[in-house]
Amino acid sequence: MVAAAEFRNYGPSHLGALVVFVLGAILIVWVGRRQRGSDDGLRFSRLFALMIPVITVPLQILQLTPGDWDLDSSLPLQLCDLAWMTAVYALWTHRPWAVGLTYYWGLTLTTQGIATPALLQDFPSTRYLMFWAMHFLIVWAAIYLVWGMALTPTWRVFRTAVAITAGWAVLIFTFNVVVGTNYGFLNRKPSTASLLDFLGPWPLYVVVEISIVVAVWALMTWPWVALRGTPARDASSVSRPSPTI
Repeated sequence: MVAAAEFRNYGPSHLGALVVFVLGAILIVWVGRRQRGSDDGLRFSRLFALMIPVITVPLQILQLTPGDWDLDSSLPLQLCDLAWMTAVYALWTHRPWAVGLTYYWGLTLTTQGIATPALLQDFPSTRYLMFWAMHFLIVWAAIYLVWGMALTPTWRVFRTAVAITAGWAVLIFTFNVVVGTNYGFLNRKPSTASLLDFLGPWPLYVVVEISIVVAVWALMTWPWVALRGTPARDASSVSRPSPTI
């Protein structure tokens, strides 16, 4: 079997993937707004939830085969791995904390991977297909839930997301130290170009990245709370439709 070519950021296969991503985002918002508040919306949301593991799980299993196994990247420990699982739960239940995590993780950390992917193998390799399928479905789920279905975040959801993400970072950093891996790029920068290159050396870039993420998440929360007209009192308010923007 001929080996896949090496992936290049903003090469033809990257640009083609970005076109698919934008078209899919537009379509998913249109679908969500047409179905908002109806039984069709719940049915489609759950169908979307089922579609994510149907696509991602087989591709992840392929990564565990001897010819594709890599300790540094094959284990489902990246935040994107947790994000797609959270997205499935959010789509199925519309639980506020899960919708919030999908929103924050999807529109910041996952989109960073879309803009500057740490990907070596090009189309049509298993890793290429798994990478884009996972990233796209997570972000599309976030866009569908928030802009399509109007399930918007609250300050309580924001605090929950920060706490869960901090817990993940501590656990994964410890795992990386013990095993010698670099999941989450918490212990060193990726070998390919990324936005982390602008944030200084380790461990400074980790601290800067965390600060930026928390600030951006707060800015992503404030407009929805303001549009709602009153301060968020509990997590259940995420499920109340808010004005679209």
